[in-house]
Amino acid sequence: MLARLGLLLYVLLCIVPLALGLGYVAAYSFGLIGLLNHGFTIVHWQAVLQDKAFWQSLGFSLYCALSSMSIVLICASALLIVLRQQLSRGYLSYFIYFPLVLPTLVAAFICFQLWSKSGFISRMLFQVGFLPNLEAFPEFVNDLWGIGIIFTHAFMATPFFTLLFLQLYKSEKIQALQDLALTLGATPGQTWRKVALRILWQKSIFSIFLYFIFIMGAYETPLLLGRQSPQMIAPLIIRKLQKFNLQDIPQAYAITTAYLLLLMGVAVAVLRNLKTRAV
Repeated sequence: MLARLGLLLYVLLCIVPLALGLGYVAAYSFGLIGLLNHGFTIVHWQAVLQDKAFWQSLGFSLYCALSSMSIVLICASALLIVLRQQLSRGYLSYFIYFPLVLPTLVAAFICFQLWSKSGFISRMLFQVGFLPNLEAFPEFVNDLWGIGIIFTHAFMATPFFTLLFLQLYKSEKIQALQDLALTLGATPGQTWRKVALRILWQKSIFSIFLYFIFIMGAYETPLLLGRQSPQMIAPLIIRKLQKFNLQDIPQAYAITTAYLLLLMGVAVAVLRNLKTRAV
C-alpha cells in the first residue's frame, strides 16, 4: 500500500506537471494556444529549423557540455589517483566541499571577477609588469570558445565527481581488485586504466549523463560569461521569450520542444544501451 501511494505521489508531483508543461509548450509552438494563435500551423517550426542561430546554439551547448565533462572526469580521476589518502582524512577532505556550496550564479560571478580583462588576475599581472595593458590579457570570459563557461562548470563539478569516485572506490572494493591484477602480472598503470577507472566510470554513468544534461541546459553561467552569439540553448530561449516581437514567443516554445524531444531521445537510447550491456 505504501509503495502504491509513493508511486501515485511521484506521478502527481513529478510526471503530471512535466507532461502538462510539455503539452502547453508544444501546443503553443504549433499555434493552438497563445496570443497570436490562428489554429494549427508549422510556420514557427519551419522558422526555427531554418534558423542558423538555433543550430549554432545547439552545437555550442553540446560542445560546452562535452568539454566540461571531459575536464571533470580527467581531473576527478587524477585527484583520486594522486590524493586518495588525503581526500579521506585531513584538511583536504573538508576543503574539497567548498565549490559544492557555491550557487551557480556566484561561481560564475567569481570566474568573471577573476578572469575578465578587468578582473583581479589581469590587474595583478599588469601591476607586476607582465602585461603592457589590460587589453593584452587573453579573453577567458565572453569569448568565442566559451572558456569561462567550461572552466566554471568544471570547477563546480570536479569536487562532486571526485567524492563520488572516492565513495565508489571504497564500496566496490577496487583496491582489492587492483591488488589481484598486480598478482596476475599487471602494471600499476594498467590496474588504474583497465580496472579502477573502467569500473568507476561505468558505475557513475547515470550521474555523468545527468550532469551533462544539466550543463547543456544551464542558464546563469552562459548568461554572465557567454557571448550574444553563439549562445547556449537556455539563454537563446529566454532571449526570444523576452523580445518585444510576439512572433518570437512561439519560436521560443518550438526550440524548447525540439530540445526536450532531443534530450528524451538521447536518454532513451542511453538507457537502452546500458540495459543491453547489463544483460
